[in-house]
Formats: sequence, structure tokens, C-alpha cells
Amino acid sequence: MIDKKQLDEIKGYLDKAENPLIFFDADPDGLSSFLLLKKYMGKGKGVIFERGENLGEKYIRKVDENKPDIVFVLDIFDVSQEFIDKVNVPIVWIDHHPPMERKGVKYFNPKIKDKDDNRPTTYWCYKITKGSLWIATVGTIADWYIPEFAREFAKKYPDLFDKKIKDPGEANFKQPIGELIKIFHFILKGTVSDAMRNANILGNIESPYEILKDETSKGKFIHKYAMQKTRLFDKMLEDALKVKSEGKLHLYVYSAGDVSFTSYLSNNVQFMKKDKLVIMAREHNGNMKMSLRSHDPKIKVKDILERVLKKVPGHGGGHLYACGAGVKKEDFDNFIQEIKKELDKLK
Repeated sequence: MIDKKQLDEIKGYLDKAENPLIFFDADPDGLSSFLLLKKYMGKGKGVIFERGENLGEKYIRKVDENKPDIVFVLDIFDVSQEFIDKVNVPIVWIDHHPPMERKGVKYFNPKIKDKDDNRPTTYWCYKITKGSLWIATVGTIADWYIPEFAREFAKKYPDLFDKKIKDPGEANFKQPIGELIKIFHFILKGTVSDAMRNANILGNIESPYEILKDETSKGKFIHKYAMQKTRLFDKMLEDALKVKSEGKLHLYVYSAGDVSFTSYLSNNVQFMKKDKLVIMAREHNGNMKMSLRSHDPKIKVKDILERVLKKVPGHGGGHLYACGAGVKKEDFDNFIQEIKKELDKLK
């Protein structure tokens, strides 16, 4: 856990910030964390982390351009030591992935004290700021955790979430709140500038009904943008589910130009293929970018991925049952063969 003393310490940094720069992961957890901190401070420039190996050298120029007095890093599992060393202002890093060893950074991660604490970054940002309940609930449930404050959300928005629901998968895909989760995913698709614009617009929306019922121009804009991506995604999901599984592996490879759905697509398919290791892979610029998911307690995705990446060049990481990974296109077949060998060992 992140204890009260640490939460108060983070709050102190927020209160003192004059020109904060906020790096956040390109998913609903990262997005919601960013919105909670920015709304609390009433200021802050956001930078979306384009998922790759780490928050490294290419992002240092963002710091140089904006000249912040403090940098916040949210829901990003790997920040390079080089980045930390070259940024000459305090860095406050809040994350919930397996802990990293870094020097010169204020690092807050619930897994440091309890390796089984799966509460997402949004959860902790809400505990610090006591900000927007609906944004906090969407961001936390989207990252596969149902928080205690979901009961308060259910009381305020009974048509969007049933407080009796305990399964994050059911909350994501069988409850009306899932429509908001999908929208939070899809407004980050497209160009980086489009995604950042959408994030800033979302930050000015006070009620989920502004989006779901098109009650305001801002909400209508967000809803319309997400629905444009939905049409492409729905066809992709249909195709992904048609693919025949190979034993314990369910693999789907797609190409969608500049739009990546791998993370959300893998969550959807994994919910319907609970006994499989689900891999959704996207071909882009000579690389294969993947999301790997499992619901089966025997299929520990992170452990399998770490063993495979010792044999096949690439990168990846994440949670025990949910990871991202990338390999060169020419190494992809070998990567999949090694995955199959690992799955065969589980029989």
C-alpha cells in the first residue's frame, strides 16, 4: 500500500507546484490519474506516454520545452535512470507495476510494501485529491480493480453500475459503466495531438451524462470521437473471436494503420476466452506490438514473458496476468513458438 504519510507527501508536492509537467500512460488509468491531479492543482501540462521500452531520452526535450518546476509520472512502469539524471527538477513517480530500482526520484508504489496490492494509480490519485468520483471510478475499474468508493458511485449513478458486482471483467463488459471505460480508451486513439486535446476536453466535463446523453457540446464531441473508433474496433473484435485457438493460445494479428487497440482488444477477448493465454498483436513499422492476457491462475503471463524474452530479442513487462511486449517482425514467429513451448509445460 501507499500509506497516509506518503499520500500526504505527494499532496504536498501538488500544493507547491507552480508549473507542473505530467507524463501519463495512454490508457484509462493513466488518463484518469492525470485528470485527477490536474483538476486538483488547477494547472499542469500533460504529456501522453507512447508505449515503448521506457520513459527515456526522447521525453527529456518535453521537459526542456516546458521548463516545469516539478515533473509527475503516472502509471508508467519504467522510467530510465538517464531521464531522471537529466531532469533537474523534482520527479514524483506514482505507479503500481512491479517496482523498479531508481535513484534520484520520489517513487511511490503500493507493491513495494505488498507485492499483491493491485490498486491502480487512479486509486491512489483519488485518495490524494478526493476529486472527481466518476473519473476515479471509471479509471480504477478500467484497470481491473473495483474500489470501495464504487459503492458511492453506484449510489450516485445507479443506472451505470450495480454495487453488487465484484468481478472487474463483468464491470467492464456487462455493466453500463463499461461504455464509459470504452470511451476513455478510444479518445486516446489517433494522433498524439488528438488524444491530448480529447484528454483536456474530458477534464472539463463534470458528469458522465454529458457524454453518455450528449448533454453538452463537450460531452457530445467526446462521444462522437469515441464512436468513430468504435466502428473499427467492433469489426476487429468480431474477427479476433473468429480465430481458432491453438491449444491454450489464442492469437490474433492485425494491422490498423496508426490506431492501436491491442490493450482493450485483449481485455475483451480474454473475458470471453478465460482458459486461454490471449495475445493480440499489431504489425507496425517492422515491429510486432502485443498485449498478453490470461485469466487462468496457472498461466502467469509476466513469468512466461520474462522467460521467453531471454531467448528472443524484445522488450515487455507489466502485471502478473497482463503484459505488453514488442519484438521485431522477423522474430515474431520464434517468439510465438517459445510461448507455445511455455504453455506446453503447463499441461
